[in-house]
Amino acid sequence: MVGDVVGKPGRHIVRESLPLLQRFLKLDFVVVNAENAAGGSGLTPEIHYELVEAGTHCITMGDHIYARKQIEAVLASDSRIVRPANYPPEAPGREFTILAAADGEPVAVISLLGRVFMKPVDCYLAAADRVLEQISDCVRVILVDFHAEATSDKQILARYLDGRVSAVLGTHTHVPTADSQILPGGTAFQADLGMTGPHESIIGRTIERVLHTTRTFEPTSFDVASGDVRLNGAVVEIDSRTGKATGIYRLGLSENDLRETTLSRMAENDILPALTGKRHA
Repeated sequence: MVGDVVGKPGRHIVRESLPLLQRFLKLDFVVVNAENAAGGSGLTPEIHYELVEAGTHCITMGDHIYARKQIEAVLASDSRIVRPANYPPEAPGREFTILAAADGEPVAVISLLGRVFMKPVDCYLAAADRVLEQISDCVRVILVDFHAEATSDKQILARYLDGRVSAVLGTHTHVPTADSQILPGGTAFQADLGMTGPHESIIGRTIERVLHTTRTFEPTSFDVASGDVRLNGAVVEIDSRTGKATGIYRLGLSENDLRETTLSRMAENDILPALTGKRHA
């Protein structure tokens, strides 16, 4: 799963790197959080299909899901994108989706929103229970993108779902956490995957604009920054027979890392697992 993609720099690094990562990391299924992909807020149909063509199997969103009204048609018609399941039933989009991985294994993807320091939404625990009741026992691999501000919210959901889903991976804060682990029941967890986009910034936006508004309260546009573009996320190893996670890698790769020659050299020298911060059960 790739953490929050921010603007054109984030889209560019995803488009350029996914084919390489799929080859060198032998990825079977790719989830991308794209709620900030269109100019830093929301998603357009064109960008949705751009990410799909790059190798994304499923797109998750967050609190900016309806920032671009034109995405509602895609939410209604395309099974490769989900909305937060704890939104009202009338909200456009699917509460969950089931898609085939590269090896044909069915994978369920669920999106949920947190409640601490977020807009009011329904209980994420109740929503998770309701959705899991709808997923067939034949689907053993279940991934949850939990888009939340508070690490306490994220830990609560992960512990609640431990042993019932394959992974609970957090998004939204744009800052990666160093707590990747396999919980006792076999669920992989990381509180936040971090941001995919420009890191010479304040969570993806130009530093000067954010500082100016913070100091003066004068409104200004928080433009997407452009420097030091990185891809952040995680790779989870899952036993498809049980749906349990057996390993988790933290991804934090720069544009220089994401070159064919560099990745090839890392793979040959067995450096890639160390670089990505692999954690076993």
